[in-house]
Amino acid sequence: MLSKIDIKNLRKEFAIFNSNLNSKKLIYLDNAATTQKPNKVINSIKEYYSNINSNVHRGDYYLSNKATEKLEYSRIKIKNFINAKYSHEIIFTSGATESINLIANSISSLIKEKDEIIIPYSEHHSNIIPWQILCNKKKALLKIIPIDYDGNLKLDYFKSIISNKTKLISLSHVSNALGVINPINDIIYEAKKYNTLVLIDGSQAISHIPINIQNINPDFYVFSIHKMYGSTGIGVLYGKEEILNLIPPYKYGGEMIDKVSFEETTYANLPFKFEAGTPNIGGIISTIDAIAFIEKYNIKNIKNHEDQIINYAIKLLTSIEGIKIYGEEKNRSSIISFNINKIHPFDVGKILDNFGVAVRTGNHCAQPIMDFFSIPGTIRISFAIYNTFEEIDYLYKIIIKIINSFNF
Repeated sequence: MLSKIDIKNLRKEFAIFNSNLNSKKLIYLDNAATTQKPNKVINSIKEYYSNINSNVHRGDYYLSNKATEKLEYSRIKIKNFINAKYSHEIIFTSGATESINLIANSISSLIKEKDEIIIPYSEHHSNIIPWQILCNKKKALLKIIPIDYDGNLKLDYFKSIISNKTKLISLSHVSNALGVINPINDIIYEAKKYNTLVLIDGSQAISHIPINIQNINPDFYVFSIHKMYGSTGIGVLYGKEEILNLIPPYKYGGEMIDKVSFEETTYANLPFKFEAGTPNIGGIISTIDAIAFIEKYNIKNIKNHEDQIINYAIKLLTSIEGIKIYGEEKNRSSIISFNINKIHPFDVGKILDNFGVAVRTGNHCAQPIMDFFSIPGTIRISFAIYNTFEEIDYLYKIIIKIINSFNF
């Protein structure tokens, strides 16, 4: 099936692809780290600071009201994009990392000694460390779901360790290091048998896979806007209304209060209870255009295009002797992690950069996975809507040159 998207014209919407960088045409294959931004998103940020710069929710004058209106419309756009039930279930944070930390801190009062939290072996550090800290603080037990050599979670083992002591399960929708799509529906189904809370990190899914929160039914779903063609410094925490009302705030200060006296403070209603301080207003407002960009091309068409790109890349890479791809080849989204026999991934990354190809090398903030495979790191290529088959052909040719230059 051919892509329904006119990629050549689409790329014109990105200023960064219309110029040479370091005398090279940019081939950007590090979209799992952050996506490039369409011109409308960049212009939206400029428009805010040029014409309506003011604080939100705090001023009874035109500029403040206009900025507030746009920020709250961004919340509605996100709510509709993921099909949440209420816009006040959408909490703005600085990123997925803060969203996870918010929940780890706010549910602390619900965790008792000898309670259990479960996470998979394959998680990003930001979905490991907060739970380690919480478990150490509360004398709870952190349990780990192992993976097999295809990067798939061992569900039978998971089913053997979940119990009435399990208070929360936190896992990524898509592994940031391997690209493997985790069976979140199966995990959530089992969790509900024990009234266990589930947090899903959707950072690597949000711009690649259609998300319907009411069908998935997690208690929390987090992601970063900069991985979906929007601004850095903006994150989203979706949480079920009844749970967000139950747990205390994570940060304290302006905006998140109802009344303050020296004797007592009461907190504002959702979503403001969790949004202390002045947010990244321009970045949040630009989310309107980031979502509009995705909707213009349709997330299902985007997925179809990216699936074709990833399948084509796997076909070419596996034809090269000495290349090892990590993770299940079929059950993946937008990411390929691989190594070339006898060549350090860092060396490959630096040479690719000399040819204008931007990839990520290292442990991808997922060191336990690298330890599992007994490797120092991988070369990670990750795709977005603007990547092309011609770019994969070029990558293939450069990798062949790299292998030949090492004279193996």
